[in-house]
Amino acid sequence: MSSKKWLALSLIVVFSLALIAAGCGGSNNASKPAAAKYVRYVIGPEPDTLDPRKSNGMPEARMEANLFEGLMTHGKDGVIIPGVAEKYTISPDGKVYTFTLRTGLKWSNGDPLTAQDFEYAWKKTLDPNFASKYAQQLYFLKGGTEYNTNKGSVDEVGVKATDDKTLVVTLAEPTPFFLSVLVHHAYYPVNKKVDEANPKWMNDAKTFVGNGAFMMQNWTHNAKVECVKNPNYWDAANVKMEKLDFILSENTNTNLSMFESGQADFVDNLPPSELPRLLKENKVQALPLLGNGFYVFNLNKKPFDDPKLRKAFALAIDREALMKTLNNGWTPAYAFVPPGIPDADKGSDFRKVGGDLFKADVAEAKKLLAEAGFPDGKGLPPVPLIYNTNETNKLIAEALQEMWNKNLGVKVELQNQEWKVFLQSRSSGNYILARHAWIGDFEDPITFLNLYESTSGNNDAKYNSAKFDADLKKSYGIADPKERMKLFHEMEKQMVGDDMAAIPLYFMKQYVLAKPTVKDYITTSMWLTYFKYATIQ
Repeated sequence: MSSKKWLALSLIVVFSLALIAAGCGGSNNASKPAAAKYVRYVIGPEPDTLDPRKSNGMPEARMEANLFEGLMTHGKDGVIIPGVAEKYTISPDGKVYTFTLRTGLKWSNGDPLTAQDFEYAWKKTLDPNFASKYAQQLYFLKGGTEYNTNKGSVDEVGVKATDDKTLVVTLAEPTPFFLSVLVHHAYYPVNKKVDEANPKWMNDAKTFVGNGAFMMQNWTHNAKVECVKNPNYWDAANVKMEKLDFILSENTNTNLSMFESGQADFVDNLPPSELPRLLKENKVQALPLLGNGFYVFNLNKKPFDDPKLRKAFALAIDREALMKTLNNGWTPAYAFVPPGIPDADKGSDFRKVGGDLFKADVAEAKKLLAEAGFPDGKGLPPVPLIYNTNETNKLIAEALQEMWNKNLGVKVELQNQEWKVFLQSRSSGNYILARHAWIGDFEDPITFLNLYESTSGNNDAKYNSAKFDADLKKSYGIADPKERMKLFHEMEKQMVGDDMAAIPLYFMKQYVLAKPTVKDYITTSMWLTYFKYATIQ
């Protein structure tokens, strides 16, 4: 998800759009389901975990955005505004943030929510024994990197609750976009009392505790998570809906069918084959999304420890043809960082400034394949490719399978896996080639580039470059926007242009199908949707 981390060094406003999309409502006659008085949101597959300190998938993040709230959050107009925090001050040197929490904050179970819950959660995330894949998101904190990499102590981490309402945060370096970073789920609080008493509290509705606009009421695994308005939420008076259901489904055709039959009200994961029709009928909206799609190699396993072979696979892909196959408005990617991130100069875009880092070239791909020791694919064993179950993922895998066979003479064996199994296979390194995608956490190149830091819990490729790591660390201390962006362009060129540690495929858009009766929800270019202000009309 995130890498965002990272939005332009000046004022950062996360781009959000309030959406109103056309759709089909149910009727009240006996032959059709009654119109829902709440939103039934088809969110995606069964969550891997709803512990905000450990989750790293988008279905989880979208649910957590409604079940938790951090110090900062997204407002109606899309800007970053105080959430649990009532106010904050920033020291002249830009390193110390002092947050004052709102009075009378409570968890969904009625426990008092204090600044100590934030300190506890953040330090737990950074605990090297806790194994959070998003610990890197907290490297902005003084001592965060050192503690997480066993080079420092927890007492040196720059977060301290000086009393129940005051949280003092000390950064390693001035980070002008830090308030935007605080919207990320890795910075949500966790109920210290509950977590210490029951480390598995997040696995069952009976024990789940959050602090967001909605609270979990029932969790039917692999089917539905039912939520209701949280009466203990500090702004409950402005939460209009009494209920919110997250429907769990990873089959995009089923998702659309549920919507069109009146069993769902909001869907943002649709079958690509139906998008042209839905767009033509003005039933779906295409919106900006700060995301990329790519394939990742396991760089610790042969034969893809050889950059020549990786480049051969990357250059043999006809991305324009792939986009025609998908026909969903996505655009070909010849670099890693997607459009939508400001560069140093006002009004500039990082992707436009950086341009393409490679181009499709079948002849060059054949040459590289031969140099890697596999002329015309001879001697190269069939390459297993894993992807999580999804129609779009399947179409892409089949298209690339055919291209690689036609252009290089290599065989690729496709293996689709259920979401949890897929995430485990990729994170544990139990794969050779795998589907991947990333949604930025905020508008800065680092939200994508730090994915490939050697110590990152999300570095499934196991990319390990001392220079890349050193440059990333250096970037945290650079205040000059031009110097900082120049370094990021160099890092991207190394990671993709030179080392081809990933195969960039496409830059995404998001598509939302919502009933016209659903009003006033907020969706962002980070693919988060908030129903705090939503109404049913």
